[in-house]
Amino acid sequence: MTAAALIQVDEVEDAESRRRELMAESDHLLDAVELLRLADESTVPPSLQGAIDALQRRLGRTNPPVAPSTLHAAHDLVFAVQQRLMAANPNHPRPNRHHGRPGGQPVMARVHNGKLWKLLTLPPPNSVADDDWLELVESTVERAWDRWCYAQQHAVRAARARVRPEVALAVARIAWSNYWELQQESLAIRYRLGARALSTRAGGPAVPRR
Repeated sequence: MTAAALIQVDEVEDAESRRRELMAESDHLLDAVELLRLADESTVPPSLQGAIDALQRRLGRTNPPVAPSTLHAAHDLVFAVQQRLMAANPNHPRPNRHHGRPGGQPVMARVHNGKLWKLLTLPPPNSVADDDWLELVESTVERAWDRWCYAQQHAVRAARARVRPEVALAVARIAWSNYWELQQESLAIRYRLGARALSTRAGGPAVPRR
């Protein structure tokens, strides 16, 4: 491999490392926004505003707009950042999409009295379902589980305090449904991949994709 090729490989690896760091940072910010919304907050605290502004600057925006003051706007902004970062993944070039909805738009469920809850979706595979993609699938399922656990705890607290328990319960139900669907989908993926591998080793035709 030539020196120029080695430099190019290093640049690609550095860019991917930076993308992963920004993805983790945006994921942390999105979790913070969602936790505040679950607590029925509506405004973004100054510390979170500063973190969102810092993320935009790290993405290369030298003069980003003022960070959102409402949690709804902050949620949309950070989610859009995640979509761009996911689209930049060299291993999985297609962004996460929901059937019937353009790429880059969040998949939202209306819970109760206008309250919204973001639904997670599994990342689409590349042409080859590799270990990195399967790890991303498992991470998504784990995150859905964590979100349900928090929503369930919030529902219990809301019921005990008698503070809008119907909203908290509706959120917990949707969070559980989202987790369960992703869990079943991930199990089906692993089953199909296992069956395809067995068929290939046996010399038979590959199991068709569904």
